[in-house]
Amino acid sequence: MAIAKTPAGGPASPTAERILMAALDAFGTRGYGATSLDDLARELGIRKQTILYWYPSKDALLDAAIDRTAGEVGRRLEGAVVAAGPGFERVEAIVRAMFRLAARHPSMVGFLREVTRLGPPASTRLLGALAPLIDRAADHLAVEMDEGRIRRHDPRLLLLAAYSMVTGMATEVEVLRTFGEEPTLASLVRRRDELVGLLRDALVPAG
Repeated sequence: MAIAKTPAGGPASPTAERILMAALDAFGTRGYGATSLDDLARELGIRKQTILYWYPSKDALLDAAIDRTAGEVGRRLEGAVVAAGPGFERVEAIVRAMFRLAARHPSMVGFLREVTRLGPPASTRLLGALAPLIDRAADHLAVEMDEGRIRRHDPRLLLLAAYSMVTGMATEVEVLRTFGEEPTLASLVRRRDELVGLLRDALVPAG
């Protein structure tokens, strides 16, 4: 994980942490291209030079935000999968963990979507950071398929489909409004439950 350091190599400071979290929030809500370092400095009440002291460029700040988000998402999903029971419960645990993240930290899920839209090298960095988690989750699903508790599909495509559906259903506000769905907490829970039901019908063997 990229961590802001002092020139002498000391640990990150509270100022560096504030900058990072403000950038993550801005990138995830307004978008990377629509956010300038001048904007961040003004919102934080600091000078632009202070940001550049900790993060030498906007790209460096983006990299640090990607690393932070990947670490947080990985920690949450890993914990959810490990705590879940066998079969479909593991798929449901992944979906619920992502929706919980969307409810508590909506800008972080928005940031995931933004990084995907940015493409390489940002999306490549995110994928590389999440690769170990994806490998473990795919292995878990493959075991459940071998045991007959989940219908056989490509585990990685299944994870990609679930990830895409969650991020879209949690963050595409204007699309949701087109379908008459207001972005409230209650509607988020309803969308989560509908997605869990859809996946259960598709993945759990009959009988």
